[in-house]
Amino acid sequence: MADTHLPKRAKVLPDELWRAVEHADLVVHAGDWVDVELLDELENRSRRLLACYGNNDHGELRTRLPEVGTAEVDGLRIAVVHETGQAHGRERRCEERFAGHDVLVFGHSHIPWDTTADTGLRLLNPGSPTDRRRQPHCTYMTADVVDGRLDEVRLHRLPARGNVA
Repeated sequence: MADTHLPKRAKVLPDELWRAVEHADLVVHAGDWVDVELLDELENRSRRLLACYGNNDHGELRTRLPEVGTAEVDGLRIAVVHETGQAHGRERRCEERFAGHDVLVFGHSHIPWDTTADTGLRLLNPGSPTDRRRQPHCTYMTADVVDGRLDEVRLHRLPARGNVA
């Protein structure tokens, strides 16, 4: 997930997303939390958390979170960062900056994204579960890691709710 912007855009994360968090072996958040209480809650409710701060995160969030987070899952090397710049040239820029990684999860645009760079780096933006902006739906992603590779990446559309922009 990325760009939750709590409690600015919504008061809470959708129940569907919390169920996904509680079943995941690794939860990834690509920044723009806004409120440290969500970080505390995700740390308590997830088995393992990989996260970074975003441009709207300040104070304690910047103290507790890195600009770039990394993890390895069954040999799959994952990085998470909030901003990757404009869409044009993104794959080239990211394959240079994140050489040695297999997957890069990023946020900032609130626009779901799934591409693969020439080097094989998979770039994923889950969109936002709470602030769809100009997108038709609020979204998040799930994926499976099988034998050290990313398998079955799924973009989940969330139903419209009263407290979701």
